[in-house]
Amino acid sequence: MPLSLGLDASTQSFSALVIDTDRGETVAEASVNFGKVLPQYGAPQGFMAGGAEGEVHADPCMWVDAFELLMEALGEACDLADIRAISGAGQQHGSVYLNDSWFDVIGTLRPCESLSEQLAPCLSRPTSPIWMDTSTGEECREIAQALGGAQRVCDKSGSVPIERFTGPQIRRFYKQDPEAYAATARIHLVSSFLCSVLCGADAPIDRGDGAGMNLLDIHRWEWDEHLLRATAPDLHPKLPSVVPGATVAGTVSNYFVKRFGFTAGTPVTVFSGDNPSSLVGMGASRPGKVVISLGTSDTFFAAMPEIVSDPQGCGHVFGNPMGGSMSLQCFINGSLAREAVRDRFGYDWDQFTQALEATPPGNNGQLMVPFFRPEISPRLTLDAPLLAGSEDFLNWKNADAAIRACVEGQFMNMKLRSDWMQVRPEVIYLTGGASRDTGLAQVVADIFQAQVERLAVSSSVAMGAAMRASVNSRGADLGMLEKTFCRPVESGTVNPAVDADAYAEPLREFTALLDSVAS
Repeated sequence: MPLSLGLDASTQSFSALVIDTDRGETVAEASVNFGKVLPQYGAPQGFMAGGAEGEVHADPCMWVDAFELLMEALGEACDLADIRAISGAGQQHGSVYLNDSWFDVIGTLRPCESLSEQLAPCLSRPTSPIWMDTSTGEECREIAQALGGAQRVCDKSGSVPIERFTGPQIRRFYKQDPEAYAATARIHLVSSFLCSVLCGADAPIDRGDGAGMNLLDIHRWEWDEHLLRATAPDLHPKLPSVVPGATVAGTVSNYFVKRFGFTAGTPVTVFSGDNPSSLVGMGASRPGKVVISLGTSDTFFAAMPEIVSDPQGCGHVFGNPMGGSMSLQCFINGSLAREAVRDRFGYDWDQFTQALEATPPGNNGQLMVPFFRPEISPRLTLDAPLLAGSEDFLNWKNADAAIRACVEGQFMNMKLRSDWMQVRPEVIYLTGGASRDTGLAQVVADIFQAQVERLAVSSSVAMGAAMRASVNSRGADLGMLEKTFCRPVESGTVNPAVDADAYAEPLREFTALLDSVAS
């Protein structure tokens, strides 16, 4: 069986998924939870809590220890010698700092010793800042000022300076410990670091993950010298090269051949970030398909027909691992806002769905800006939602109308905030716990005027990596893989029940209400 392996190094765990593309089957899965299996690192949720000034770090040695444990577990579920293509993904924005011994050590890893024992001496910084780190507000302002404003950074890199992004994190490291920064010969992302470990060679960074650094010019897909100079001195030689997502970074190293039984010469497609990989794993890597992930925060991401940046600086542009670019926008007030309205009336989720089904599109003019906490899309600080409508509605005496107003407000805001992407969705893939709500799915279909499909894909990051490996190394057809591994759940398709005119006036009124908050 010629198998393909996809890897996912997320915040709390390291997971693997193996697919047989000929049979259309997932043949093996395994996962290592950092906190449960590696308690010695003091990271019960995958990171070290309580850092100064919002610092959130993790130990790279924990990741490579988990890598070994994961391969042992996977080897019990399938024959690793049958794997013919590999790729992976890592949590975006996190960075690993290595001294000049790295280049010799990575190519001469000894199977009789653990990875962490051999790689720990290569670290010029013992821990890695990850995407949850918020300590770099000052550095973000400094980078923006050096470039002539945050929007200028966004125009170049696809995002305004963001605290969790790698560039501001590098600048903070340079300012706090210039000697350790000077001793740093290579700065890797989590994805490129782990790809290097698997290949036994210094791996490049793909465009998908590289665009999450505030360092890459998204129009030329090259490191931007102005952004590099604004970040830290002599930064360019410390960074790997940037390559398209279809690049084969190398072959599986002798360490993994000897220790775990992989076949020598197995190609490894360059790793990407978790969000770009999930785009592929959800079957949405081509323009016309949109993914809305419903969780604590809601996320909207899609392949873009052309490269544009958000003029409001709220959204992000990354490279699409299958070519071109992708957009991503996060909405803080996701499931917690829906739960807040539900709980206010003592409803359960079945009653929540019934409320959506019992109320008309447009909600008879009753509107809500459903922000229960500070929002980032758009950037507004509210501690309670803003309402417009009848007296009963304003006084929270109409439960069904309040529930519809919350959901309509979320997705009208999402539509307005995503218009900059110039994406016209033919189909929207809905995922996450709330995607099971038929009433909510109908609201999405009506507002976006697109077919909604609720997908049964689990482990979309690892699945995307396995699919990429199959396409790039084995010549598999992407369309066939999508049909096989990215199927909607039974009765999961929802079509618009109203035409575009039904939400024309509500969208105008919602925009006016939102503008009144901003002003």
